[in-house]
This record gives sequence, structure tokens and C-alpha cells, in this order.
Amino acid sequence: MGTLLGIAYKLEKYGTIITCDSAWVGLKTGVAKDVRGTAGNRQVTVLSKSGFDAACAKVGKELDWTTRRANLLVDGIELIEKTGNYLIIGNLVLEITGETTPCYRMDEQCDGLKEALKPDWRGGVTCRVIREGNIKLGDSVSMTDSATENPV
Repeated sequence: MGTLLGIAYKLEKYGTIITCDSAWVGLKTGVAKDVRGTAGNRQVTVLSKSGFDAACAKVGKELDWTTRRANLLVDGIELIEKTGNYLIIGNLVLEITGETTPCYRMDEQCDGLKEALKPDWRGGVTCRVIREGNIKLGDSVSMTDSATENPV
């Protein structure tokens, strides 16, 4: 069992990351107000605290998780090679659709961060919303294997 540590969105592509304590995550909106939240396989991005901490150690700097520009930060859940599994955060259900590929923008934030995020899915995962819901910091996070249990 894990915990939701962070929620963020941006109003425009390449825009400033805005953090909040709670949010609506919808089937058509992703994280409410997020520019990239439209329906699709990259509707919500989720970052693992342990993966991001490993990337920070690699570049030798403590960086705020929002440097990665993801929507959600979770702790206690491993995201490596979990495509097809479901993340359950409160009453929200997300399907993991793949790995978030680090882009050149990461090196704009910190030299070497792009390469540091590449191993072991440290850059996080992309998701699509399966069941919409309200989330808040501190919500429990769990994962189910789509082959054995459908959480919807």
C-alpha cells in the first residue's frame, strides 16, 4: 500500500507547474485544469518517489518532484514495467499505459536529469482514467494486476 504525496497540473503546455492538496480527475479532463488531461493514453502522469529520488542521487542534487512535470507523486508503489495494471487512488482508478519517456526539458531543469530518469522507469508512467474521482494528499494508493482483478 502506498500514499499520494503530490498533485500537480499546468494550465498551458510548457507552463508553470501548479500544486494543490486535492483535485478532481475526470474521464475527459484528467487532473482538472491540466492542459494534457484530454482522453487518451497519456492523460495523467504518475511519478514514484523512490524512482525520482534515485534520479536525483544520480545527478547529485535534491530536486523538487515538480521538476519532473508529472501530475501525481506516489510513495510505496513500484511502477517499473507495470503497463496494463491499475492504480487505485482513493476512488480514482487509472490504467497504466506505459513509461513516461524523459525529454530534453529535463536537462533544461537540471543538467543530466534526462539520462538519470531513463533507467528503471524513473521518469514515471502514463495513465488513462478508468473511473473518475476526487483525490487528496495522503490518499492510499494500491495497484492491481489487470489479468487477475478488474477494479472497475
